[in-house]
Amino acid sequence: MCRSIKTLRRPGEAPTDDELQAAALQFVRKVSGYRVPSKANQEAFNQAVKEIAATTRILLDDLVTK
Repeated sequence: MCRSIKTLRRPGEAPTDDELQAAALQFVRKVSGYRVPSKANQEAFNQAVKEIAATTRILLDDLVTK
């Protein structure tokens, strides 16, 4: 979907908060179609980035590897 989003699941190495934030930002930009949202949409945009980063952290923490 978005070539600039890199795989964050690495054996023995948890992604940093900055990596999660960057991936979430790229995802929200792609989905919303905004590189920079208007002032009217800034709060919703930022909230989406925050929630996606948090959900991604939960996902990666909960994944089981063999």
